[in-house]
Amino acid sequence: MQNTNSPVNLKFVVQEHWATHHHYDFRLEMDGVLKSWAVPKGPPETPGIKRLAIAVEDHDLEYQSYEGTIPAGEYGAGKVQIWDSGDYELKAREPRKFTFELRGRKLYGEYELILMKEEKGHQLWLLFKRG
Repeated sequence: MQNTNSPVNLKFVVQEHWATHHHYDFRLEMDGVLKSWAVPKGPPETPGIKRLAIAVEDHDLEYQSYEGTIPAGEYGAGKVQIWDSGDYELKAREPRKFTFELRGRKLYGEYELILMKEEKGHQLWLLFKRG
């Protein structure tokens, strides 16, 4: 396991996104960008619930405060609203697993993202709150 020695004030944001399919965009500030996953059923708020998280392209850090409507015809067209945000501490970073502590209004506590498989060019992760 890699010890990250990460700063405590990294940011995260969860944006509710009404696009072709309603989902939540889960974003962690990392490596100068927002690492991003689409979470169809939303991030879990309690332990014991596991959610599919599909890796999507990294976003610029400025996107962490974005709310509004992406115009029709553009990638991700639809309404975007911040569902939760705060800071986080990266506890461990491995090639197939991230462990981190979130400190938001709705999401609070230790979480993990685990890479389950790659399918048709997409990375499928599992997001859950540790008990």
